[in-house]
Amino acid sequence: MSIQQIPLARGNLRGAIAAILLGAGVALAGAVDNAQAHDAFIPKLVNSSTVPVNGEVNPYGVAFVPDDFPTGGKIREGDVLAANFNGSSGIQGTGTTIVRFDPTGAIASPGTADVFFTSTLPGLSTALGVLRGGFVLVGNVPTTDGTAATVGQGALQVIDRNGKVVHTWTDPVLLDGPWDLTVDDHGTSAHVFVSNVLNGTVARFDVAVGAHDLTIVKKTLVANGYTHVPNAAAVVLGPTGLAFDVETDTLYVASTADNAIYAVSHASHLSTAGGRGGLVFSDAHLRGPLALRFAPNGDLLTANGDAVNGDPLHPSEMVEFTRSGHFVREYNVDPSQGAAFGMDTILQGREPGGFNYAAIDDSTNSIAVYRLPSE
Repeated sequence: MSIQQIPLARGNLRGAIAAILLGAGVALAGAVDNAQAHDAFIPKLVNSSTVPVNGEVNPYGVAFVPDDFPTGGKIREGDVLAANFNGSSGIQGTGTTIVRFDPTGAIASPGTADVFFTSTLPGLSTALGVLRGGFVLVGNVPTTDGTAATVGQGALQVIDRNGKVVHTWTDPVLLDGPWDLTVDDHGTSAHVFVSNVLNGTVARFDVAVGAHDLTIVKKTLVANGYTHVPNAAAVVLGPTGLAFDVETDTLYVASTADNAIYAVSHASHLSTAGGRGGLVFSDAHLRGPLALRFAPNGDLLTANGDAVNGDPLHPSEMVEFTRSGHFVREYNVDPSQGAAFGMDTILQGREPGGFNYAAIDDSTNSIAVYRLPSE
């Protein structure tokens, strides 16, 4: 192979050399940054307050805004949302705000968390999710005095990306205390699974997702029979966290009062409820499981709320276990009991180095957002 040499003017030669050196410098800097990231000992982690200017506290629901979320609104992909259950007076079931946090941006100090949405319906719960078509879903379980004596049925609100209410859905059976939810998102359609803390059931809402609207196509009761009881510390206990495995069509349910995780088969196709499903996990590591999510490595994660089987030596723990029910690991988010509640994960689609796990500490009213290994 022959190489043809082309003479360069002196100025052009200097420019070419400068460009080569600049490119090499940029490449070297990038390589150094990547090497430092690869060799880092401390985790990629940020902590931020969830307390907005109105002083509301006790964050429950947590949700990442997914990839491909429409641009031009008040939230964007990669943001983390958190819903406050308590009002500024501290009374449970009176919180109205969903706050927004960008893990790559500024950290919020108490009283400065950015408000995405303020609800006219109080008691925003763990039932918080985001559809990549541009909508946020949030449930509420209201009280007037923070006790089960005044607890109300609640509703599920559909909010657009600008923080405006599109729909408020109610149902005396299928939305009787919407306490948590998970979504099986197919873009133009979705299955929304909702756990109901006041009647011990799980419902499925099949929805059509349009550019400006979300329409219920079908709604079905898919599981029932979970224990649901009043509780002085938590207002009420019942089915909470949900995690859906699309490959096996299995819905996992964290039943707080039963202190157990169940699996409901054929969840996206069921036409009637057939009980609680099969028992997956129930051992001494569970202490009133609340939120439930899949980890990027395929295991399940749950948040111990400590209202059942509480142990001061094991407070506010996040527990990892396999889908077959084998305990893997646990850690505590706070030294006091009752601080673990909502969490969310991103299983795929996030660029390398992005954040993929968020967990609430509702004792300190803060959120921690991590980048954790996928395997």
